[in-house]
Amino acid sequence: MTGKLRAVLEPPVENLGYELLHLEMTRQGKDAVLRVYIDAPGGIQVRDCASVSRQLSAVLDIEDPLSGAYLLEVSSPGLQRPLVKPDHFKRFVGDKARIVMAARIFGRRRFTGQMVEAGDESVVLEVDGERYPLPYRDMESAQLQPI
Repeated sequence: MTGKLRAVLEPPVENLGYELLHLEMTRQGKDAVLRVYIDAPGGIQVRDCASVSRQLSAVLDIEDPLSGAYLLEVSSPGLQRPLVKPDHFKRFVGDKARIVMAARIFGRRRFTGQMVEAGDESVVLEVDGERYPLPYRDMESAQLQPI
């Protein structure tokens, strides 16, 4: 579902001059929530989120890619920005990240450490003096960690 939803939402976000970083469907109490994280080179302001929210509301009403009722939230990535594309990892080499793998690798699923290299297929995370090459395709989630 996320791939189809991204295909519907990414073009209008990019047409407004922003990058669609990440999408997530969650629950807040009994409500379903669609969270859309956006970014831009100069950062994101409240008015940017409002503008994207208005545009995406119109697109979602027309395309109707989700069944049932949900709330739409548009947000900046914040300090714990999600890392989704190889370019995100490359941009933040040297920063600390928390990565959760879909399955155990090197005997564990969770890694928190400094990103020391990032390529097109994987990132190398240094955790407690050990370096771990972690393939993007096997990640469940990844985000920056404030220092």
